Amino acid sequence: MAEAPVEPGLAPLLAAACRAHGAAFGGAAVVLAAWAPGRVNLIGEHTDYNGGFVLPMALQLGTVLVGSPTQDGTISILTTSAEADEPHRVQFPAPRQGSPLSPGQPRWANYIKGVIQHYRGGPVPGFNAVIASDIPLGGGLSSSAALEVATYTFLQQLCPDDGDLVAKALACQKAEHTFASMPCGIMDQFISVMGKEGHALLIDCRSLDTVLVPLTDASLAVLITNSNVRHTLTGSEYPTRRRQCEEAAATLGKGSLRDATMAELEVARSRLGEEVYRRARHVVGEIARTAQAAKALQDRDYRTFGRLMVESHNSLSSACRGVLRKASQASVPGGAGMRQPITDDYEVSCPELDELVAAALEVNGVYGSRMTGGGFGGCTVTLLEAGAAERAQHYIQEKYSGTATFYLTKPASGAKVLPL
Repeated sequence: MAEAPVEPGLAPLLAAACRAHGAAFGGAAVVLAAWAPGRVNLIGEHTDYNGGFVLPMALQLGTVLVGSPTQDGTISILTTSAEADEPHRVQFPAPRQGSPLSPGQPRWANYIKGVIQHYRGGPVPGFNAVIASDIPLGGGLSSSAALEVATYTFLQQLCPDDGDLVAKALACQKAEHTFASMPCGIMDQFISVMGKEGHALLIDCRSLDTVLVPLTDASLAVLITNSNVRHTLTGSEYPTRRRQCEEAAATLGKGSLRDATMAELEVARSRLGEEVYRRARHVVGEIARTAQAAKALQDRDYRTFGRLMVESHNSLSSACRGVLRKASQASVPGGAGMRQPITDDYEVSCPELDELVAAALEVNGVYGSRMTGGGFGGCTVTLLEAGAAERAQHYIQEKYSGTATFYLTKPASGAKVLPL
């Protein structure tokens, strides 16, 4: 894997990781460095594990891993961004035949252990490494996949594999399934591996086919707003939603909800039960919305794209939030025409996310806004005119009951090796 230049925004993160490595393991021993981006999903939420479409873009925010091989067969890893209640350093023996790694504590290390265990290259030797990231933890911007892909990219330098990008993403997904016990879809790992600067990526999560969708219009901006809240439901509700989708598909006699139609759902509504029916209705509708949104973006039809974003959020919302209902029943100055029904089908939003979306939709120049990620906190993503970005940030913060953090971003490249 060829080295890529270090962008100015990435240089401080790399320098901090190198300093931490020097302090922890000794000065000039750093010989390898890798970076992988987080992602924001523009539209297509909770469709990836249902074989549907997603439309993410890689972020300029990401995770760096710097390190060097050792001769003692021990892996020692230091993170500069671990959870406050967990150790920041972990050490364990490199896996050997008959002696595989297993998950344990601290939790953050399980993502790394899983990638090492499922790495497709030669036997992984001992190494020292430091991890640094500027992706907000728990923000729904896929810090976990960035960590997995950065680890895999680092290992490719230690003991090269065959360079198969799809296999790389699948190995990182398997690590999250087996070591972090999170039954995620393939989107996060795919975009972290395959992102391209200036493009979103339409991913068919069933066939794994991808289509690059240009996102280079200088008059357009993507604004990520972090609610800075993390509700404890996230870990338990994600697997529950996935089980409900699988139940719906089985009841319909389908391999996945990708093959279901709205008409079939209506016929089976009583057999599904109301809650499972609504979960399936979100997924079937969201798959169609995502395909429509990709075409709208290709056509530079930003008003249609924005309308579809709001429809997506309304389907993901929870318990008929009054603040969002009010915004959705009004005609927004930004021109998105937000008179959209709120179906509350998937119920993974929260009051803070709904507040942020409602505020964004009141700003002139905003095309659309929605929650992004698994839900129950984290971030929203807003598509808007570039000239409205500063005004939108001020207005959203003024209206929001909490303290928001903003990231104005452009589509970035996927994982890469960094020069030192």
